Amino acid sequence: MDDQVKEPKTPETESGEPTERQEDQLDKFKETTEKLWGSTRQAFNTATFKANQYKKLVQRKIDLSAVHKKIGATHAELGKLIDDLREAGKKSIMSQEVVKDILRRLDELKAEAAALEEEIEQIRTDESSQEVVPPAEKTE
Repeated sequence: MDDQVKEPKTPETESGEPTERQEDQLDKFKETTEKLWGSTRQAFNTATFKANQYKKLVQRKIDLSAVHKKIGATHAELGKLIDDLREAGKKSIMSQEVVKDILRRLDELKAEAAALEEEIEQIRTDESSQEVVPPAEKTE
């Protein structure tokens, strides 16, 4: 037997045009195909949306981790500076300009970390509540 699939012959009118039954079948086939492609497009859009959202979330977590490392290093720097100033016999350590600069830097880093944490939480809430809206169907 041949591996080729033979299509059954369908009756046509004498003029060679398809019958109403054939047109109905063709319309149903087109409708089914359009639905299939619509579902595929929607699934693809949903998948890419989720992937982009996950990418943003991971990047923000990496940024937050880097900021936390900077905060830890700045704490260590501040502690060492305060200890050095105390050993040098300095009075009013907290009023020293170098200490104030480090404290300002710490405040900035903490504000940056808080903003990143808020952004991460926003991405997470968007992930659970937002649905991808399929693009509008084209009308011809």
